[in-house]
Amino acid sequence: MTAPDLPPAFEPASPARSIDLIAAELDLTGTVDLAYATLEQCVVSADAESVDLTGATVVDVDMSGARIASLRMRDAGVRRVRIVGGRIGTLDLSEARISELELRDVRIDYLNLGAAKVTDLDISGCAIRTIDMPQAELTRVRFTATSSDEVDPRGMRAKDLDLRGLDAMAYLDAHSLRGATLTSFQVQQLAATIAAGIGIQIKD
Repeated sequence: MTAPDLPPAFEPASPARSIDLIAAELDLTGTVDLAYATLEQCVVSADAESVDLTGATVVDVDMSGARIASLRMRDAGVRRVRIVGGRIGTLDLSEARISELELRDVRIDYLNLGAAKVTDLDISGCAIRTIDMPQAELTRVRFTATSSDEVDPRGMRAKDLDLRGLDAMAYLDAHSLRGATLTSFQVQQLAATIAAGIGIQIKD
C-alpha cells in the first residue's frame, strides 16, 4: 500500500461539480456536489451532510477526521487514497474502480462495494455496521482489527482476500467467500451458514 503522493503546500479551494483540482485543500460542509470532478494531490476535511463524488477521479488524496452522513463515490476512479479517523454514515463505492485505498480508524454505518473492481484495499481499526460486496471483484484486500455486524459477499469474486482480521457477526453467503483466507475459529462460526447453503439441517 502506497501513501498518497502529496505536495508540500496546498491552495484552499471551493468545491464544484466537474471541477479539476490539483494540490488543493478542501474543507467541506453542508451538501457538496463534486460529481465528475477531478481531485489530485489534495487534502480534504469535512463536516458535511452529503458529499457527492459520483463518477469523479480521485488520485493521491488524504481525508482525515471527516464526519459525513453520506459519501457517494459510485463509479469513481480511486487511486492512492487514504481515509483516516472520523465517522461516515454511508460510504458508497459501488461500481468504483479502486487501486490502493486505505481506510483506517473510521466508523462507518454502511460500506457499499457492490460491483466495484478493487485492487489493494487495506481496512484497519474500523467499525463497520454493514459491508455489502455483491458482484465485487476483489484483489489483495486485507482487514485488520475491524468489526462488522453483517457482511454480504453474494456473487463476489476474490483473490488474496484476507478476512482474518475481520470480526463479523454474520455472513449472508459462505459460498461466495471462495478465495478468502479465514482463521479456523471463523470457519467454525460459519458452519451453520455453510450447512444451510448446501441443504443440511442441524438439529440437537
